[in-house]
Amino acid sequence: MDSQVMGTVSDLCVSSFQAFLCPTIPRSPPVPDDLTPEEQKELENIRRRKQELLDDIQRLKDEIAEVTSEIENLGSTEERKNMQRNKQVAMGRKKFNMDPKKGIQFLIENDLLKNTSEDIARFLYKGEGLNKTAIGDYLGERDDFNIQVLHAFVELHEFTDLNLVQALRQFLWSFRLPGEAQKIDRMMEAFAQRYCQCNPGVFQSTDTCYILSFAIIMLNTSLHNPNVKDKPTVERFISMNRGINDGGDLPEELLRNLYESIKNEPFKIPEDDGNDLTHTFFNPDREGWLLKLGGRVKTWKRRWFILTDNCLYYFEYTTDKEPRGIIPLENLSIREVEDKKPNCFELFIPDNKDQVIKACKTEADGRVVEGNHTFYRISAPTTEEKDEWMNSIKAAISRDPFYEMLAARKKKVSSMKRH
Repeated sequence: MDSQVMGTVSDLCVSSFQAFLCPTIPRSPPVPDDLTPEEQKELENIRRRKQELLDDIQRLKDEIAEVTSEIENLGSTEERKNMQRNKQVAMGRKKFNMDPKKGIQFLIENDLLKNTSEDIARFLYKGEGLNKTAIGDYLGERDDFNIQVLHAFVELHEFTDLNLVQALRQFLWSFRLPGEAQKIDRMMEAFAQRYCQCNPGVFQSTDTCYILSFAIIMLNTSLHNPNVKDKPTVERFISMNRGINDGGDLPEELLRNLYESIKNEPFKIPEDDGNDLTHTFFNPDREGWLLKLGGRVKTWKRRWFILTDNCLYYFEYTTDKEPRGIIPLENLSIREVEDKKPNCFELFIPDNKDQVIKACKTEADGRVVEGNHTFYRISAPTTEEKDEWMNSIKAAISRDPFYEMLAARKKKVSSMKRH
């Protein structure tokens, strides 16, 4: 084979390889007409292998395009799934803030929460976007499952090497303590157990921790509430807590340190977000139109009343976002009274007929001022509604549960000591 022919075949090989690397080359070079049969056969083999390689490259390209498309689709699908999940979680949080049990049920049904006390407790402990009042209400429920969640929730708090005030600060920041005595009792009992578990030997029993915790909460109120004029001294605080350590006294230095800690820095109460009013008025104990007698000006005005969370709220219109007045029911009494208006009852302070009831109202110019009622007289449309309102309000009235429970627990400790 002469060198000219070999050169021609080599050129063909090079051009074929270039075509393999750059399959967009429009066409192969022309075939020389002076090739021997062997050279033609070799050239045909080269072209066949080239075509096979091109077919392989195209298949690879198709596969790469298919995989790339799948990856892109997978990414967008995952993104859509995440967006949908985030929307459902946000909806679940809103539902929780309005009705805690329904919110939890929604999250479980949509596979956003496991139906276990541990998973729900972690969700509440993390607390993102959750109303602190709603968390407290849910944790305080007496259902067996809610109690399991409460204990799992408390277990997530680490109180090791914290003094009792430090531990209480952490605990009371993670939710808002509800107003009902039984709920508070269950939650503080769980707290005392957890604190003693984390700090063995500090107190003789969980009862001691429980009683002292309430004493600290009451001390915080007494020292930092402007309405309390008689501020307790450290000596009175020490005296109040004598004999609570299974009949013995706690170290005076411990009590002094706790007193100073509260005196220097009051408990921070978590503020609720904008969902607070929505939650408050979403599921009231009772609501409806009633007539209310004015405080200074004795005229009757029709107001929309809502009874919830141990408070009586009244609005000028049902569409109002903010109440015109708020009457906390703590330490009040209710009775039926005779008046020119039918079906009357009134709220009053027992044994203090001239004392102004602790309440607030919104003036026409938007200022929030203290109420000036020594009693609130209200008229219902019918006798039946009067009876229903009175029964609902009686059930909602609380008498400072802290003092009640502290007295009950001290009584329990002293009776155990005698036996």
